[in-house]
Amino acid sequence: MKTRVAMMFGGKTVEHEVSVISGIQACMAMDTDKYEVIPVYMTKDNDMYIGPDTGDIRSYRDIPALLKRSQRVIMISDGGKFLLTPYPMKKWGGAKPVEFDVAFPVVHGTNVEDGALQGYLKTVGVPFVGPDVTAAAVSMDKFVTKAILKEHGVPVLAAKVYTLADYAAMDGMISDIEESIGYPVIIKPVNLGSSVGISVAKTRVELINSLDDAFRYASRVLAEHAIANLREINCAVLGDENEAVASECEEPLHTKDILSYEDKYVNNAGGKGGKNGGAKGGNGAKGAGMASVARKIPAELSPKNRELVRELAVRSFKALGCNGVSRIDFMIDKDSGRLYFNEINPIPGSLSFYLWEPVGVPYTELLDRMIQLSFKRQRTEESLTFSFDTNILANANLGGAKGSKR
Repeated sequence: MKTRVAMMFGGKTVEHEVSVISGIQACMAMDTDKYEVIPVYMTKDNDMYIGPDTGDIRSYRDIPALLKRSQRVIMISDGGKFLLTPYPMKKWGGAKPVEFDVAFPVVHGTNVEDGALQGYLKTVGVPFVGPDVTAAAVSMDKFVTKAILKEHGVPVLAAKVYTLADYAAMDGMISDIEESIGYPVIIKPVNLGSSVGISVAKTRVELINSLDDAFRYASRVLAEHAIANLREINCAVLGDENEAVASECEEPLHTKDILSYEDKYVNNAGGKGGKNGGAKGGNGAKGAGMASVARKIPAELSPKNRELVRELAVRSFKALGCNGVSRIDFMIDKDSGRLYFNEINPIPGSLSFYLWEPVGVPYTELLDRMIQLSFKRQRTEESLTFSFDTNILANANLGGAKGSKR
């Protein structure tokens, strides 16, 4: 019997469209002899829909029309079964619930990749692929990630975090950044990916614009020194906190000081991108998403530096308690030769399949191994004790229904 996989994508996030592309890429790459895939589209209000066209990228050219011919569902657990149940429910007639075995979130950004969706799935009791609640939340907070990895001996750049209260006192915040960090400075929303809201400032005017842009997307913003002569190197990791392996390394190519949203998803959206950059599958998704970025694979690194990047990637992945596939991005200061951790993507765009194929792991196998890791975690959690018998409530007395007076 096939394992039924609810492939979830979209969601209430500025990376909504990117997630749709990643999710449908994954749907098309699944081993259909082993798995039955149920594409679950999450709207920008986080409502879930299934239907015959939710797995077709062409349907997303007109999302309102897609929703009209799709069925809204909610996820429930019923007697050990996991169901996508039509909502609102009808007493007579209507669609029947669709049973599934595991959820596979292919989501990016706040409200979905940051532990929120994982917490929902965990509360329902559904086995799910990828990072758990804690790992997702920690990995999506760039400042907390840096603090943890620094304790594990991973080199990171010093950074400072500013809040909306700091933003309200703009002059003081700008002075603090200029005095403690200086120019050039890179400004980032603390908990976003896909380069949204990220920019480099080299003057006070540019810094004001960068802060205005970043605070459009997040209530906490990170500032750190921007490496002027920068080289970026990325590496993906597959596994869990106990055992993990690294992929090949890549060097993404970009048009500005940093790899921008346009570099990642717009400039190459219609083509195959760089070497090994094309995606598998049909329905118009080939070459879309992170798979379309211009890149060098493998990155031009000495054998020693390649192994250093891969070792630090695995160390970071384990330290953060990740699961499934994550992509770890590093920075090389070409003036000093120093290597720094930049950020981790707990559910990376296109699931970084293009980094695994060069080391002999095709996309179909990658997805299979991710699903098996989710079942491994589920077996481990089922062996733990989360409750025990007690008679506390039998003897509880709070002084009457209305409470005691004092």
